[in-house]
Amino acid sequence: MRIPSKLKHLLHTKQLWWRYYIKHKDQIRPVVVDNIIKILSCGLRTLGYATFACRNPHCSHTKTVCFSCKSRFCNTCGYKATQQWITQQNSVLPQTEWQHITFTLPRELCLILQDNRHLLGDLSRLAAQVILKVAKKKGVTPGIFTALHTFGRDLKWNVHVHLSTTRGGLCADQTTWQSLYFAKHSLMPMWRYEIINLLRNAYETLTLPPTLSTYTLWNRWLDQHYQKPWIVHLAKASKNHQKNVNYLGRYIKRPPLALSRLAHYDGHCVIFNYLDHNTKTHRRFECTAEDFMTRLTQHMPEKGFRLIRYYGFLANRVRGKLLPKVYRLLDQPEKNAQPLHWPELLKASFGVDPLVCILCQSRLVLVKRTVGKTINALRRYHYHLALMKPIPA
Repeated sequence: MRIPSKLKHLLHTKQLWWRYYIKHKDQIRPVVVDNIIKILSCGLRTLGYATFACRNPHCSHTKTVCFSCKSRFCNTCGYKATQQWITQQNSVLPQTEWQHITFTLPRELCLILQDNRHLLGDLSRLAAQVILKVAKKKGVTPGIFTALHTFGRDLKWNVHVHLSTTRGGLCADQTTWQSLYFAKHSLMPMWRYEIINLLRNAYETLTLPPTLSTYTLWNRWLDQHYQKPWIVHLAKASKNHQKNVNYLGRYIKRPPLALSRLAHYDGHCVIFNYLDHNTKTHRRFECTAEDFMTRLTQHMPEKGFRLIRYYGFLANRVRGKLLPKVYRLLDQPEKNAQPLHWPELLKASFGVDPLVCILCQSRLVLVKRTVGKTINALRRYHYHLALMKPIPA
């Protein structure tokens, strides 16, 4: 059993992707094309497949399971990745008070970052650095994980960092757990300083509009934004991490638009629903099919970009050493992340075990893996995949 890819269906309908690609192929980033090709290949034999056979010697039943594309923009693969990430975090993160903080940027600075994506990787680090500086003054090392979002509910470019931190941490000698408190009035100017400083120092590497082309103009413009208040939102502290993990998991490992929100598409016009955070009401957004594709694909990160990052005692280089100490101080058993495999996920979602023979109810066992085409090979069949034409053997 396989969950149909709604995004794949949408890209095929009225040749949405191919028409967009032909018109804008000189401006589309290579990573976007590769992601779309993967999504169009998802669940096809061309990506490779596994063959299972019934272990009952008197049963001849076999089953082919095509490999998935594993693109974070594929809603089918994204669902699996989301459940795996949530399961992993819930099994590893300590049960203690957590604080969720959203670090935002002025709209004008967001647009600068859209033309200078190489700076996006610094935002999570700087947000975490703000929290670590506050904690360091109290001699505490908290656990932090961050998630970078580039989209708003209506798919516009809206860069912000979601950060979750423990409301406490290890003291300097790592023998006690000490509580922490965070105040918006102190975090906002620290965050503003870090971002302005980043942009000021990066001048030589930036692509800027003509109105900001000189170093003097650029610094004057940054000074203006430095004088304005920015928005740093602190949510109500929670007793554990699960709410934050579940919220972030919905967006980080899946497309920015849940296709259940898509209300209409006729080949020319797209209408989707979204929740307006300002009015707390559901609204409808209407745009052309071309604008929809531009809005959607602008949020595809570059290859290898890590949207989720860990700091403090959760940093990869120290968590193996520090997490056991955290568990002991909080009087909690040590935890190990349990991987979530695709048969378990399908069984949990549909109540059907995919590795049970439909003829005799015996177990199916893997007998063969067939390797599929690489992305380099698939690029040659972009046209075939986009228009649902047979791929030559």
